[in-house]
This record gives sequence, structure tokens and C-alpha cells, in this order.
Amino acid sequence: MSAPGGVWERLAAGTAGAPRRGRPGGLWRRLAERLDPARFRPILAPDVELKEFRLRWGNDYAMIRNPRDLIHYRLEPEEVELVRLMDGSRTVKEIVVERFRGSGELDLDGVVELVRELQEGGFLAGGYVDAYGAVRRAMKPSVLARKAGEFVRTLSIDWSGADGLVRWLYQHGLRWFFNPVAVALGIVVGLAGVVAFVAVVSGGRFTLSGQSLALEFLILLTLDYVLTFLHELGHALVIVHYGRRVKSAGFMIYFGSPAFYVEASDALMLDRGQRIVQAAAGPLAELMAAGVASFAVLLFPEAAMSPVLYKFAVLNYFVLFMNLVPLLELDGYWILSDAIQVPDLRPRSLAFIRHDLAHKLRVRERFSKVEVGLALYGIVGVAFAAFSFYTGYFFWREIFGSLIARMWESGPVTRLMLVVLGLLVAGPLVRGAVTLIRALWRRARALWAGVRFRVERAWRVEAARMIDALPLFEDLPVDLLSDLAGRVRLRAAARGQPVVRQGDRPDAFYVVRRGTLQVVEEDPDAGEERVLRTLGRGDSFGELGLLQGAPRAATVRALEESQLFEVDKGTFDELLADAARAPRFAPTLQAAAELRALDPFSDLSGAQIAELLQLGTWVNVPPGRTIIRKGEPGDAFYAIRSGQVEVIADERTMTVLGPGSYFGEVALLLDVPRTATVRARTPLRAFRLEREGFDRLVGEAFRRGRLNPHVLVERSQRH
Repeated sequence: MSAPGGVWERLAAGTAGAPRRGRPGGLWRRLAERLDPARFRPILAPDVELKEFRLRWGNDYAMIRNPRDLIHYRLEPEEVELVRLMDGSRTVKEIVVERFRGSGELDLDGVVELVRELQEGGFLAGGYVDAYGAVRRAMKPSVLARKAGEFVRTLSIDWSGADGLVRWLYQHGLRWFFNPVAVALGIVVGLAGVVAFVAVVSGGRFTLSGQSLALEFLILLTLDYVLTFLHELGHALVIVHYGRRVKSAGFMIYFGSPAFYVEASDALMLDRGQRIVQAAAGPLAELMAAGVASFAVLLFPEAAMSPVLYKFAVLNYFVLFMNLVPLLELDGYWILSDAIQVPDLRPRSLAFIRHDLAHKLRVRERFSKVEVGLALYGIVGVAFAAFSFYTGYFFWREIFGSLIARMWESGPVTRLMLVVLGLLVAGPLVRGAVTLIRALWRRARALWAGVRFRVERAWRVEAARMIDALPLFEDLPVDLLSDLAGRVRLRAAARGQPVVRQGDRPDAFYVVRRGTLQVVEEDPDAGEERVLRTLGRGDSFGELGLLQGAPRAATVRALEESQLFEVDKGTFDELLADAARAPRFAPTLQAAAELRALDPFSDLSGAQIAELLQLGTWVNVPPGRTIIRKGEPGDAFYAIRSGQVEVIADERTMTVLGPGSYFGEVALLLDVPRTATVRARTPLRAFRLEREGFDRLVGEAFRRGRLNPHVLVERSQRH
């Protein structure tokens, strides 16, 4: 988090003329105030756009757009409410507490990470200076050198001026293609071209073999790139037509296949119907071009170009079919996902089949409507992938077998062209093979890591150190810690794989060694999930469930390839039962479990719970005792575990609060007198958190600054 502008000037002005010693506060106090992230007042830049999307299945979301850099983040509904509070009138601390007062959840990490990411993404007023990026650019001042380095890293050449070209083409004639009559005419031409193509095929005059193989190959390759350009231009024109911008365009080597692309991330701000039109524009341009070629072959069969145009039409109708099948992540998929309002359909369905389907069938758990849809789509998708391999093999063997054989037998030039053609056509197969090899390699590495972990001492030392660093385990004696670490196991979790499931009986607790995991609360009836928090290296989960013996309260799922240290229930219970070896350990866990049971603290991590235990205290209040008095300075707030209190103003009882409620939260923000008196109505047990403790908790949460990849997701959509 960068400091507000003019820090040093204000510090100099504030300390000018002050004595060098003995001045209350002094330079360092003022510096700490200026750099305190809890006092930062976030305000959205005036040109930032926020757009909410309401979906049929309740998985609503919003997109926020930085128009200067064309950066887009996806926000969850609860994050939208936080963004609306960023108007410059509230500090980060005040936003945290206002969120707390509205929802009853003290979600520190969620707020501070949101502010941090918005600033780094350029969404907040005042700008953000990427010092590391500036140093990298200074070390490579040559634009050519930077472009060359970028191509080596990404195998792509990016052109940021594509928006200007597309707008010029749109203004100088292509905008007429958006006239309803022109659109209807284009559809008619495309569909009529299909009829013409069928007529040509029925005539049996043309085949896929030819005499001048090298020349035909070059012509076909040129036409293919022209068609690809028209396809991408169709996507880009729709973006411009709807008032958005093309971020960039370029050329890339995509798993051995040269291809054009358009960076269409600004289409994420379009309405659902507009996004469907944008996705369909490329296939429509392709359909029209193939239709024109089919008509040319039908009307002028004797022309010299007709055999080439016939091959061109065959190839492109096949590509068009594959492009529109919604089971591949191409245009047809984007059209379907927007039509049924499930924007992450494919990854969700594949993750569900890999990690959840077998579990639900095994435990005979009821499927929600959303899960039924995900299962059907995923199963059909897997079946279609197998079908595609078979039909692809049959298609190329039966139709192109003779052409391939003739090209291979015609000399080195045609052989070289055949190799290039194979790379172009086999792109999906190559991508699939590379993905499979990567998955197998990750699996092999995970197995090898497990073997190494069993025989190497260094890994166990690492596990011991990480367990020892957990606040809940800080009182463990060395011999017990060594015993615990000696029984720990290493577990790998693939992306999207649940480590623990909501409702399961606890059988282990875990410490994150590597990767990022997400804790979610599931609503099986509605098929919805609510993100509670994100876990990174050093975080733990599951220990309180083992202590309480209660079913898992949430599901923990890996967001990326992760590794965890696992301690099974038997080991956990055996070591905890030995009270003589760890007399203070169980009480610490019990206090943490009691604190976690309070609604305001239910979403906090284990480390934050442990910190709260140090920053606050449990209090027991007899009935009739006044806890806070009207007119006194505010200094703390209370969360009620058991009992009741009455809130009194003007000698009248305004309301009665019971377990799960809280009071006095205004004292965390404003140093003002209490506005009401609160008195214990029954014996009361509550957790008291001082103002200083709250400020410290917020500040440390912000300074941790761990990126939460699912709180904010920058969306990039290439066609």
C-alpha cells in the first residue's frame, strides 16, 4: 500500500520549528500516522466503472473496470458493497467495522486485501507506482528488446494499437454490417452457402486431391489466415459497436500453431445478450466466407480456383462445427455459458466430476439442480472429447489420406509443408497431450515428494517448525512437538480438489506447506457457496473440529496445486489426551473454539483467533451490573457468548440482546461518549476486545497483504 501523496512535504510542515527532543509525537509518530494502512481512505477513481450481473441461479457477480489500463476484476456481491463504501469518507478501519456492523462478520483479510488489490490495479484515486516494473523497464530501455523478451516468455507479439484500426474500419464502412438488413442478409448467405456446398459435394466433381500440391497448400494457408483475420475482426467489431475498446491484438504460437488473437476482455462489461452476439460474430463471419466460397464453386466449377475453394470450404465447415460445439472452450462454449448464465461452466463441471461426483454417489448425497447440470455437461464433454478423437482420425484418414500420401511422395518441399500443416491441424491434439503430460508430471512429483518426505529428515524439520509457529501450538513442549512432527504426513491437493468437506466427520488437521486454498460454506439446497477465507503457507485448519468432535463446518478446496502437512485424528487425540505433557494446550484450543463459536469471529483464521485471545479477554458479568454507561468514553466492544443484556437510553429499555449479539462496536472507531447504557439482565459471558487490539488486528491483516486469487480475479478473454 503506497502512502498518500505529499507525505514528506506534510511531515516537514508538521514538524517545522518543533524542538528536536521532547516534542509529543514527533516525526516518527507523524510518519506512522501517515503510513498506517488502517487510516488510509480509499476512494475509487472517477473513471472506474462498476457493473453488476444478476444471474438465474443466484451466482451473481460484478465486474469493475479500470478504463485507463483496461484491467477488469470480478467481484462477489459482498465485495460490491465494500467497493461502494470507498468514497473517501471512511478509513480502512471504518470500512471494516461498517461491514461488521452490517453483516456481523469481522472479515479483516477480505477488506484489506480488496483495498490493496484495487489500488495495485489502478482502481483507486491517486494512482499506484509499480516500482519493480519501472526498474525492469529502465533496465531494458529498448522497445525492441522488451518485445523480444516478451515473445520469448509468452510466444506472442502484442499490438496495443488494434483498437484504432478496428475503429477506423468500423467508421469507414464496416458499421453497415450491423444494420439488421445486412445481418439478415449475411445469415441468409451463410445458410444458403451450406446448401450450395451440399450440392457441390453431391455432384461428386471435386475431391481433396490435386495436381499442384505445393501451390494449393500455399493458397489454402493464405486463405486460412485471411479467414482467421475475418473471424477475429468480427469479434472486435462487436466490441467497438457496443462502445467498448479492444485492449490489444496480436500473433501467437499456440502449442505449435500460429494464430491471430484479439484481447476481448472489455467484452466482460457487456450485457449477456451483447456478449452472445460478440461470441457469435466470429463464427458468422466464417460462415459467410465459407458460403461465398461454396457459391463460387457451384457457379463456376470450371474456374482454376474452384478446386482450392472447395478444399477451403471443407476445412472451414469442419472448423466452424468444432468452433460452435459448446463442449470445447471456444465460441460455442461462451454462447452456451452466457445463455444458461453459468460463466464458469466448464471448469466447474470438470472439477465436479473429478472431485465431487464419486463422493456424492458413494455417500448417497442428494444432488442439487446445479450439480445435476454440471454432472451432465461434464460427462457429455468427456464423451465428446473421446468422440472427437475418433471422428478426427476417421475424417483425416478417409478424406485427407490420399492428399497426405501424395504430398509426402511429391518431394521435400511438399513434405515440409505437410509437417507445417500437421502442426496447424494437430494443435488441439498437441495441447491435449501437453496437458496430459503436465498432469502426469505433477502426479509423479507429488508421489516422489511423498517418498522423499518419508526418508528425509529436513522435511520433518520443516513440518515441526511450521507447527511450532502456529499460535494455538505455541505452548507445546519440545518433546511433544517432536513426537507430533514425527507422525506428520505430506498430502498433495490438485486444483479444485476438496481437502475436507462440509458435514464430514473430522479425521485430521492440516498445515499449508505450499499453495493456496479456499474455505467455503456450502448451501446444498441452493447449490451456492460463500467464501469465508483464503489460506496460504503457514495457515492451518481442522484442529478445532478434532477438538470439538463436530462435523466439518465448511469445505476447504485447493485453488491451485498445493501441499499440506497432515496430522491424523489418532495422533492428535493421543497427544492431546496426555495432559501431563501439554497441560496448557487443550485449554488454549478450548478457548479458541469458544471464541470461534461467536458469529463475529466465525470467519477468522486460526492465527487471527489466537491473536484475538491475546488482544481481548473473556468476562463474566453478574445480573444487574452495568457494563457500559452512557456518557463514558468508548473503549471496547463486546460479543455475547451466553446471557442477555438490556440497552437503556433515556431511562427506557430500548432493546434486549442475547447470545450471538454484540454491542459497543462504535467505540472501535470514534472516541465519543457512549450513547446508551448497557446492563446485564442475566448472568453474562462475553468477549471484550479493546480498541487497541482491534486496531492492531486490522493493521497486521493489511500488512500481511497475501493475494487472494478468488477475492479478485482479473479476467482476460482472448478469441
